[in-house]
Amino acid sequence: MSDGHCIICMDDIQDRKTLGCCHSFCTDCIDGVFKVKPACPICGTFHGTYEGTQPPGEMRVSRTWQGLPGYVSCGTIVIEYHFPGGIQGPEHPNPGKRYSRTSRRAFLPACAEGERVLKLLQVAFDRRLTFTIGTSVTTGLSNVITWNDIHHKTSMTGGPQGFGYPDPDYLRRVREELRQKGVTEADVSSQ
Repeated sequence: MSDGHCIICMDDIQDRKTLGCCHSFCTDCIDGVFKVKPACPICGTFHGTYEGTQPPGEMRVSRTWQGLPGYVSCGTIVIEYHFPGGIQGPEHPNPGKRYSRTSRRAFLPACAEGERVLKLLQVAFDRRLTFTIGTSVTTGLSNVITWNDIHHKTSMTGGPQGFGYPDPDYLRRVREELRQKGVTEADVSSQ
């Protein structure tokens, strides 16, 4: 496409808006995209803060001396998520319908990299990005709280197939998933 075409509407750019990443669009087109997710449709650079649709809940962190496979000498960070049941809001798939309460537990190695990932996960939770309401992939039930594409290790053992450790590439992968949601090291250092 030439510089004069908007990749959103596939027409000539009307009322040009150029983002900080130097990509240009029709003002109405990019403003519409930003209502859903404030990221450039071409390069994925975030322009603003992305807020999700996670229902109200709580994230608690504790620690245990027990090591994880692949991280046996550093102990374990235990993350517990708790959500009461409630009524879906206008940002959810079925406003006015009920959703059930749920709790989830996840594990990180208590090493320096695990501690950094924990801080990123806290930012994601605060921005309502970690969970959403939808249809469960595992049970097929609708109107339930589900993970929102930020993978967690919900078992201490079992490897990647069992959602556990050892998984030497997990911390890098989850940092990339967080980056795709607009959560980066810059968010942690600014706190």
